[in-house]
Amino acid sequence: MAVMSYADAAKLAVAEAMREDDRVWCVGEDLGRGGVFKQYTGLVEEFGPKRISDAPISEAAIMGAAFGAAMVGTRPIVEMRFADFALCATDELVNQIAKARFMFGGQSRAPMVIRKPMGMWRSSAAQHSQSLEGWYAHIPGLVVCCPATPQDNYAMMRAAIACDDPVVYLEHKNIWALEGEVDTSLRGEFGKARLRRSGGDVTIVSWSDTANVAEAAAGALADRGIAAEVIDLISLWPWDKRAVLDSVRKTGRLIVAHEAVAVGGFGAEVVATVAQSGARLSAPPVRLGAPRSLVSYAPNLEDKLRVTAAMIAEAADKMMEAEPA
Repeated sequence: MAVMSYADAAKLAVAEAMREDDRVWCVGEDLGRGGVFKQYTGLVEEFGPKRISDAPISEAAIMGAAFGAAMVGTRPIVEMRFADFALCATDELVNQIAKARFMFGGQSRAPMVIRKPMGMWRSSAAQHSQSLEGWYAHIPGLVVCCPATPQDNYAMMRAAIACDDPVVYLEHKNIWALEGEVDTSLRGEFGKARLRRSGGDVTIVSWSDTANVAEAAAGALADRGIAAEVIDLISLWPWDKRAVLDSVRKTGRLIVAHEAVAVGGFGAEVVATVAQSGARLSAPPVRLGAPRSLVSYAPNLEDKLRVTAAMIAEAADKMMEAEPA
């Protein structure tokens, strides 16, 4: 296994897929210079400008053109630069791409990977910091993926490119430089969570960079004698209900943590699913997410919106202190 960054892991996955299949190509803004976060560095030199295609600043045009190309047999990777900017192409994604397979009775599909760098990145302010994964999980026809590690960014990118349905692929901007071991023999599987840490006292469910925060919280809890089980969903649709329910039945306690605004966030879906399963809980479930507030440019105000390892650990401590129901 090689050690590489989160950004380089995805770049390797893209390059391998393009070498194997000449139908795979990339389109978006700034690709010719390697991408805003350098996640395409060197690809235009290898594959040329027809397959690493620089586009004008028109997200709707990029998404629409890629959709047409997908419908006639290619497999585009659409770079939206920032998840926030991708909202300019929401009609093409939600009303056209997501519905194409259904509307054409399965005669045509839209095998596309729509890359949307998400999340808070130091002092990026309200228009460059949003986590909108819950929006896309709500839309029938879309696969939604939020990898948190270099390994998963490689394996899930390979799976996303091979998928015959459109995949909204949300990479967290704050962890492009995160390094880890990557086994290139592994391929990801949508709807299959990863057990980041085993434990019998409390279940912590998360995804994207907050899964890394949750793992750090579990380490701090272990020092206090609390064994937390950390489940990284990786994909939000489909999502691994079985892994969550099996864990909660074992621990009797549930914390769901995510960076997105808590109101209407996907954490509510996880909690509701556990509640409806009839699993017996020793304490009320806890959702940790951002308040319903815009992200400030000022670092001290931005930090007030973050879900931290200390917050997760404190919630677990309180759960352990509560009297069993």
